[in-house]
Amino acid sequence: MGIVHRGASITPTKQELVEAWLPSRPWAGGRLIAEKVAEYRLDDPAGEVGVETIVWRTDDGVLLQVPLTYRSAPLPDAAEHLVTTMEHSVLGTRWVYDGCGDPVWADTLVRTVLTGGRQTPMFFEKDGERVDIPSRMEVRGSGDAADTPQIDRIEALRDEGATTVVDAGGHHVVLARVLGTPLGEGPHLAGAIGDDPEPHVLAVLRVGWPA
Repeated sequence: MGIVHRGASITPTKQELVEAWLPSRPWAGGRLIAEKVAEYRLDDPAGEVGVETIVWRTDDGVLLQVPLTYRSAPLPDAAEHLVTTMEHSVLGTRWVYDGCGDPVWADTLVRTVLTGGRQTPMFFEKDGERVDIPSRMEVRGSGDAADTPQIDRIEALRDEGATTVVDAGGHHVVLARVLGTPLGEGPHLAGAIGDDPEPHVLAVLRVGWPA
């Protein structure tokens, strides 16, 4: 799912759809987006759902982490997590969800954390050749498991301060909505933006997190 359709148009743009959605998010604190800083994608093994997390810089310099999933049809029983629909000039209508409410996002994140995985390489095709796109953000999980059971549903989701906590497949995922928020110890996903030598802890898997 790392292919980029160069020259394609999307309506609304990703920044426009996130700007319209942020005022309803308590963790955003009324901040406004100033610019897109970086992004990373995780691969859906089924090849059906686009899984992308975008890091935005706000008007007061805070970095917000916004995972999104892109689907070709609505996700059943997930209307409350729908951000919007958008029109993609190549892929057609896409249903855009808050990733925290999508089991495919939870599955890809937990697998990446526990297996020590990395982001999906991005590329486009030109004259039948693959052209790799340099990553603006390098992420990696802390684990070394060979594989993990598939997660197929979200049991619970709640915003807590500057984090979102997702219960899925027996895992308690704590996602930093505001980068730099302390998440505590546990298997984690970390990511470095650009040339910054200090990676951010993006998400932690907690054992015994209150349900």
